[in-house]
Amino acid sequence: MSVHLLSLLIWLPILGGLAVLAAGDQRPGVARILALLVTVAALVSSIPLYTGFDGGTAAMQFVERMPWIEAFSIFYHLGVDGFSMPLILLTNFFGVIVVIAGWSSITKRVHQYMASFLILQGLMVGVFAALDGMLFYIFFEAMLIPMFLVIGVWGGERRVYATIKFFIYTFLGSVFMLVGLIWLYLQSGSFSILDWHALPLSLTAQTWLFLAFFTAFAVKVPMWPVHTWLPDAHVEAPTGGSVILAAIMLKIGGYGFLRFSLPITPDGSAYLDWLMIGCSLIAVVYIGFVALAQQDMKKLIAYSSIAHMGFATLGFFVIFAIMRSAADSDTAIEVAQGAALGISGGMIQMISHGFISGALFLCVGVLYDRMHSRDIDAYGGVANKMPWFAAFVVLFFMANSGLPGTSGFVGEFMVILSAFHANFWYAALAGLTLILGAAYSLYLVKRVLFGDVANQEVAQLEDINVREALILSVLAIAVLLFGVWPAPLIELMQPTVDQLLNHVMQTKVP
Repeated sequence: MSVHLLSLLIWLPILGGLAVLAAGDQRPGVARILALLVTVAALVSSIPLYTGFDGGTAAMQFVERMPWIEAFSIFYHLGVDGFSMPLILLTNFFGVIVVIAGWSSITKRVHQYMASFLILQGLMVGVFAALDGMLFYIFFEAMLIPMFLVIGVWGGERRVYATIKFFIYTFLGSVFMLVGLIWLYLQSGSFSILDWHALPLSLTAQTWLFLAFFTAFAVKVPMWPVHTWLPDAHVEAPTGGSVILAAIMLKIGGYGFLRFSLPITPDGSAYLDWLMIGCSLIAVVYIGFVALAQQDMKKLIAYSSIAHMGFATLGFFVIFAIMRSAADSDTAIEVAQGAALGISGGMIQMISHGFISGALFLCVGVLYDRMHSRDIDAYGGVANKMPWFAAFVVLFFMANSGLPGTSGFVGEFMVILSAFHANFWYAALAGLTLILGAAYSLYLVKRVLFGDVANQEVAQLEDINVREALILSVLAIAVLLFGVWPAPLIELMQPTVDQLLNHVMQTKVP
């Protein structure tokens, strides 16, 4: 069974989505129940991925490989390591959350809505599991279709504009990646990503390849300055779309840098690390100020996501600055420890951001379902009418600010420590996010939750129901658990982190 576990996790939700689609619009209750059963089955089926994972090796595990298009050496090749396995678990976890969150709020074309998310879930698992470059690209591109439909059909008034912008940005970026993948095949005679990790390449070739990958993954993160599609997509998307977009789809960009850019083009990554560090720090600082100016709650959280994902990319690429700035007295072990902090911190930041941002968008969805407004000025004194809801909102925004004891602190702390090994000013600028994050978080919390009840609509609000409380409670537990006990995740990733560092510390220039 374990031999085909990854195929099960990919195709179970996809086939389940087709079954939900076949249920038709006349039986929305059946579509909801079937979607929930499929997502729960996928989550339960992914447990052996964790329990059977060997945390002592960096080798790919649960590997599946069979011929697909033999004429071009394209294989159906799957496997996971310490980077991809946690992201697959996160994907299947949020699959259940999204179905429950849309249980009563989605009343139009329920079967199509649920089917879109199920198919999207399977495709995202495929992205994280693919070890063949062409298979990765197909899953990477196919994800756009269900998300395009989710925003375009169930989105807000400007959904068509947001959908087209989302599609154009992400599709055009990945076209350059496709060119890079084909070039690598022509050089190596293989589409195997692991073969590409060992392929010698000149610095010029690596630089161009890095830029090709950059156009695809930077848009997906999204990094400044190709971030402008994200706030529009979040604002217009239904709650479930915003949750999956923030919690999972943005992580695919960061994962792409770890799987492609760093191991395949280490010299090109080192040559252009200034670009990555600069864009990351601009995202952390500038976008933090942009978030402060927002009046729409979803836009504020969307800009916050861009700033926090900037931490992840900073952690991934500050490692080259650490190597260059190492003093003569620094040992190779000290340099490696500083670099490992950056990569591990970036990964933890991505996973933590998944829980926190997903929870924040769900909280906005709770208010929007009741008042049909995302405008901060439309609220005030919500805590007087919804005390349990207010407690969850405060917790998640404090975690978003990097409060110690929450998962939001762990990744940011590790990345800042890593940045100190490279340059004091990198760490100082990155540390500004703790101030800016607290500023825009407290700004929203104060105006929405506290003070006098703003108007009659707020006065009629009712506190969260059992379904909403269950979802937010599970996310709160995850945020607190990873905040006080991140060791299992760090230890699970350590061999994979060490292997990646071995790749990037050795030149591939022949």
